[in-house]
Amino acid sequence: MRIAMISGGKDSIYAALLYGDIDLGVIFVYEFPRPSPHLLNIGKSIETLLLMGIPSIVIKLNKGREKIETIEALKKLGAKVIVAGDVYIDDHLRYMQSIADEIGAKLIEPLWSLDPVEVLYKEMEYGITTLFIGGISSLSSWIGKELSIDNVDDFIGYAKSIGIDPLGERGEYHTLVIYTPRHIQRLRYEIVRVDVFNDYLIARVI
Repeated sequence: MRIAMISGGKDSIYAALLYGDIDLGVIFVYEFPRPSPHLLNIGKSIETLLLMGIPSIVIKLNKGREKIETIEALKKLGAKVIVAGDVYIDDHLRYMQSIADEIGAKLIEPLWSLDPVEVLYKEMEYGITTLFIGGISSLSSWIGKELSIDNVDDFIGYAKSIGIDPLGERGEYHTLVIYTPRHIQRLRYEIVRVDVFNDYLIARVI
């Protein structure tokens, strides 16, 4: 079983697209002090994956048992290949590699060690259009907006001007992919409101 660790965001989807044939997308749900933009909009994450022809399941992980339960789930699914979209955070790579080693699977990280800005450009050049569904307050003007090849230069310039990673690898923002060349049609959506959690904004999308 070739499994993609996927959220519905641009990096995990781009990694899956680069790998090729994915048998199953797995969305793991973690418990965080702040709500996850992907969890609050999980219906749209599943919908965008189905539009790509990627069957998906959602697995809730209990706090303190995340790694154990991830390993158990991937074993039950018969994972032989695990595809993830990490770019430069070493702890993430080590965590994923330890899980793959535990279950005897091969870890594929197509984006690992690439320049973050280059990755963002390549995603847009590939034909991905994505929607900002969460972000720090300094990105408030971008929440609810689409990012594509048409405005990626503007966003990168703005991100650099406020001192954040334009790729958002450290959670500065989260996205929902609404179109790729693999989509049978563009994901339809409506933003009903934007909630504020301390210094973080999350768009509610239906």
